[in-house]
Amino acid sequence: MSQVVDNRKVVSGVTKMTPSEAFVETLVANGTTDIFGIMGSAFMDAMDIFAPAGIRLIPVVHEQGAAHMADGYARVSGRHGVVIGQNGPGISNCVTGIAAAYWAHSPVVIITPEAGTNTMGLGGFQECNQLPMFQEFTKYQGHVTNPARMAEYTARCFDRAKSEMGPTQLNIPRDYFYGEVTCEIPQPQVLDRGHGGEQSLNEAIELLRNAKFPVIISGGGVVMGDAVEECIALAERLGAPVVNSYQHNDSFPASHPQWCGPLGYQGSKAGMKLISQADVVIALGSRLGPFGTLPQYGMDYWPKDAKIIQIDADHKVLGLVKKISVGICGDAKAVATELTKRLADETLACDATKEERAKKMAAEKAEWEAELDGWTHEKDPYSLDMIAENAKEKTFNGGDYLHPRQVLRELEKAMPENVMVSTDIGNINSVAHSYLRFEKPRSFFAPMSFGNCGYALPTIIGAKAAAPDRPAIAYAGDGAWAMSMMEIMTAVRHDIPVTAVVFHNRQWGAEKKNQVEFYDRRFVAGELESPSFAGIAESMGAEGIVVDRLEDVGPALKRAIDMQMNEGKTCVIEIMCTRELGDPFRRDALRKPVRMLDKYKDYV
Repeated sequence: MSQVVDNRKVVSGVTKMTPSEAFVETLVANGTTDIFGIMGSAFMDAMDIFAPAGIRLIPVVHEQGAAHMADGYARVSGRHGVVIGQNGPGISNCVTGIAAAYWAHSPVVIITPEAGTNTMGLGGFQECNQLPMFQEFTKYQGHVTNPARMAEYTARCFDRAKSEMGPTQLNIPRDYFYGEVTCEIPQPQVLDRGHGGEQSLNEAIELLRNAKFPVIISGGGVVMGDAVEECIALAERLGAPVVNSYQHNDSFPASHPQWCGPLGYQGSKAGMKLISQADVVIALGSRLGPFGTLPQYGMDYWPKDAKIIQIDADHKVLGLVKKISVGICGDAKAVATELTKRLADETLACDATKEERAKKMAAEKAEWEAELDGWTHEKDPYSLDMIAENAKEKTFNGGDYLHPRQVLRELEKAMPENVMVSTDIGNINSVAHSYLRFEKPRSFFAPMSFGNCGYALPTIIGAKAAAPDRPAIAYAGDGAWAMSMMEIMTAVRHDIPVTAVVFHNRQWGAEKKNQVEFYDRRFVAGELESPSFAGIAESMGAEGIVVDRLEDVGPALKRAIDMQMNEGKTCVIEIMCTRELGDPFRRDALRKPVRMLDKYKDYV
């Protein structure tokens, strides 16, 4: 007998097979069609039957890229992202990527073949203890203790990745792929989350009944829980402004009149001004991470006296960061639906001022858009110096160095419909948060709280593999780009066309800004002179476009997307930017230096 998953047969009932077959059959039962990684002898017996099982192994250049690709794949599809590699160094290369997936709550399964049991502990070739290195960044670690339990542990890792919404690790001694076992392939478990407890719902309704200026934070849980429509319905019932939580710009449609933009670093002033007036805040699917609510643009905007209703499927984050009035442990979609239903026939204090709030939202957004239009370059003394210096220089192509904010505005205007965008960490990428707007969820991918460089390109390749019909764009600064640009070869080799926008400003911008603010412009290790990234891309088989005129920014992006969608080509757009810098990235974590020794006292 057999079951069918994605038109592929999976054996059912107790059956005799090899452990490799049990492993692969369980992958198929969980809908796995793509795995990212680098081939290796540690799992070659299973890899040998990937193709007849309908599984594509997508070879990468570096395993960190594979983990990021699995993250992007999971975030856009809502399915598992799967990554695999050779035991030892192949697996250790994945740690950073899995950490990023952990903070993105991505259901990634990392499969870590391990040294064989017959030599373990002898310090053999590529041997290491692979469980501790992922302990902090996984929701569950399954270690196969016997070949007969291969299917059991594999299935549990897939189930836990979804139920816990985060990475899990499947650790398999390499000799356990061989032999003969009798087992049954488990069916995937689907967790049905509810709308929370009756008492907490009633308490929330009471707060909302009396709220005069409610504001909704639409978080990552809204995206992961497919709850955007339900969030819209709740917002419209309340007439509430809706702000995106930090780096979740796709959690509410930007065209909706109640959308007010993202909070956090380089977010929306309109959203910050509006939430500062809230008397009740509904944090829907948000853990209220500390970095996403810090003061910005000189505004300490978080409402100190507001009542907070926090809704999250993970009870451990309720009240963890911010003091809350009501915590609802439940699915964002189900809770939003239930709250809207219960509020339908209620008379609310905020009903009388709906029209007034709508006008206030429109006015704040119009003011912010006008500011962004006029904010063509940074205005601090260092940036003005750099603008003057850049004005004396010319790029190798004869054009001018461009102001990053003007570039970001032009890119925003040229964005295609249904676009997916990933951003790396860094100064210009963070400023981009003010300009990135989306109409549908599962469209924006950022490295979240882990904040690692080298994220954007491999993540967008993974997203494109999951959604080949959608335009895919990566943003990266030249520092972060150099960490992952070799994955252009992966995109070209395996026909996964993407578009990358590289902001070439010849420096580590975010850290250099800290040296401006706190270290009297004593620049150490911040300069990044390099050859043309467009030229390097062409040497890897991609298209390259150098942009050094503002009027060419939008047409370059449109041309690159046309090549991606209609010609199947990967393209790198190299934007020649000035060295001007946005706000400090870590003002919360730095202080003016104090020097005790005489030879250092001038360095303050």
